[in-house]
Amino acid sequence: MIHHTLTTLAQTDPVSQTPSNLLPILLAALVAAIIGIVVGVFLAPILAAKKLDSLKAESDRLTKSAEDEAKTAAEKIRLEAERQALERKEAVDKELESARAELRENERRLAKREDSFDRKEETLSKRESTLADRESQLDSKNAAITERESKLTELLDKQEKELQRVAQLDKNQAKELLLERVADQSRDEMGKITRQIVEEAEDSAKDEAREILINAIQRYANEHSSESTVRTVAIPSDDMKGRIIGREGRNIRAIEKATGADIIVDDTPGVIVVSCFDKVRQAVAVESLEKLITDGRMHPTRIEEIVEKTRKEIDEKVVKAGKEAAAELKLKGLHPKVIEAMGKLSYRTSYGQNVLKHSIEVAFLCQIIADQLGLDGRLARRAGFLHDIGKAMDHEMEGGHPKIGMDFARQYGEKEEAVLNAIGGHHADIPSTTWYTPIVMAADAVSAARPGARRESMERYVQRLNELQDIALSFPGVAEAYAVQAGREVRVMIDADRVSDDEAFLTAHEIAKRVSSEMTFPGEIRVTVLRETRAIEIAR
Repeated sequence: MIHHTLTTLAQTDPVSQTPSNLLPILLAALVAAIIGIVVGVFLAPILAAKKLDSLKAESDRLTKSAEDEAKTAAEKIRLEAERQALERKEAVDKELESARAELRENERRLAKREDSFDRKEETLSKRESTLADRESQLDSKNAAITERESKLTELLDKQEKELQRVAQLDKNQAKELLLERVADQSRDEMGKITRQIVEEAEDSAKDEAREILINAIQRYANEHSSESTVRTVAIPSDDMKGRIIGREGRNIRAIEKATGADIIVDDTPGVIVVSCFDKVRQAVAVESLEKLITDGRMHPTRIEEIVEKTRKEIDEKVVKAGKEAAAELKLKGLHPKVIEAMGKLSYRTSYGQNVLKHSIEVAFLCQIIADQLGLDGRLARRAGFLHDIGKAMDHEMEGGHPKIGMDFARQYGEKEEAVLNAIGGHHADIPSTTWYTPIVMAADAVSAARPGARRESMERYVQRLNELQDIALSFPGVAEAYAVQAGREVRVMIDADRVSDDEAFLTAHEIAKRVSSEMTFPGEIRVTVLRETRAIEIAR
């Protein structure tokens, strides 16, 4: 191969074709190639062996590292498993210990209950034996009591016959005598009981009722002014008085006929008095006279025109007053006739107190009292507002205004039994069937008794004082009686030698009861009975 190569090179050299120049070069190249091949043959296994050793060492190192990591991971897994197993074991031990403690507690309770049952069983057995002994003793005692009762019956019969023989009284006569003595003795006991009842009632019910009424009055603070029941018309001159009378009195007769009121013309200068039971007619007459005096034309035709026009205006005022009162109290469902009747009360007075204003006040007081008692304030307000509706027509019908008002309200659609009973029974004319009737009675008395609400004539005032004193003096043992505080209280002096302290309370109760039944008065009257014992001695 080498020889062929050299030959080829010699043949292809274009420069020099002489073998003497190329031979050293070729030999050198040949030697170098041979040396390279030899060195390569010998060095290749050595290099491969070294690389193999290096790879083997790296493999061993990686293997050892993997083994170490595997051992470490296995150790960690083993330790974690041991820790979890230990924690689980501790939890199981705690649960077991808790279960054992609960079991021991249940065993202790069962043992305690068994001991308790044993003691109860022993006690019951003892009681059974004791009851058996007592039953036997009771049987023997019953037999003895039966025997004694028979003996006592025989003895009582003998004693009764002996007493009848000695006293010369039969059984009925002795019974009547005993009842008389018991009645005399019971009067003192009755006085004591009455005194106790009065004291207890005053301590509880009166204080509570007073508190409710005071709260109601304080919550409804309204000014009061009494109105005069006398209506007068001012006239500018006596000439106008003559024109009102007219020729032969025709003008004044025309006024009285058209208005239904009485016109009183006397010597009093500057005024004419208008009198009428119907306050609406009286108002029509007064306003008509004022318009005629202002107009100046005074003849029957003009009088009739003015009166008719004034009557229509008054009717409108009446309806307006009724509607305003109902709106102020927020009452709904009232019949127009009922509203008209309530409006007429704006012209009606009672002891100088305007009845419509009084009705509105009573309505508010009823609501406040009912609310404090836990009742229906709306229903109480309606009952209080309508309680005096009968006064709008009592001058036209026979009977008292409670009965008239109840029938009128029922006729015009009032269906609430509480309202009807309050209208008819607020003066105790009929029995109270609901709680609202006494509430209306209390509110009516409060409104009437407040200072400035009403006023009475001197004759009526003196008459009431005399009636109070006469009723008190009619009772046995009463020495003196005085009506004080404008007739709101009567003080009674009793004879201490004839009436005891306990009987004094009974006397006060009876006087108050009689005053309530025989007299008519606004508010309430206090009866105070005084008993005094005086010990007098003279020193010399």
